[in-house]
Amino acid sequence: MSLIEDLAADRLLAIIRGKDVEASIATAIALVDEGVRSMEISLSSADALTVLSEVSSALGDRVRLGAGTVLTPADVDAALDNGATYIVTPAIAPSISTAVDRGVPVLCGALTPTEVLTAIDAGVDAVKLFPVSSMGSRYVKDLRAPFPRTPFIPVGGVGTDEAARFLADGAVAVGVASPLLGDAANGGDLDALRERARRFLKAVQR
Repeated sequence: MSLIEDLAADRLLAIIRGKDVEASIATAIALVDEGVRSMEISLSSADALTVLSEVSSALGDRVRLGAGTVLTPADVDAALDNGATYIVTPAIAPSISTAVDRGVPVLCGALTPTEVLTAIDAGVDAVKLFPVSSMGSRYVKDLRAPFPRTPFIPVGGVGTDEAARFLADGAVAVGVASPLLGDAANGGDLDALRERARRFLKAVQR
């Protein structure tokens, strides 16, 4: 299966952005133990490449592991060298052409129709609609009219209620950071994280 087919089956992409390396690794493991199958480790995290490498080693094919906030060609190389299997960007970035040329799946950050078209023309696999916190799920439905074959993944302030609405309005999956992670990746409560993971997984079920 392709990455997009996997994401369409999972419907939830966890985004880990932490200040504590060990806590970030523990967060990833706890999420996968609860049934979260797809996640990205943001390169803006503390010692993100170590987190990527350790999560990849610990979880292997139990997780679909990507790197987020991948902005430059050097970021692409570093992410892939440390276990990432796809890259995620917050915007149209120089990293995209490097990844596409190497055959690496790309989830590209975009928001406006012009940005979406630019991303599609660059050869990305899906568009990460970011930030969608003030847009609402109707925005996905509106964009699907001119871009019916483009997989959209809304990101930014997506809670459990919003996740269900975005998916109902045509998103292939939702990307979730703080509403799912809370403070777990900074050393916070892993039991609370597990409970939030169960709620999100229930919210995205068909």
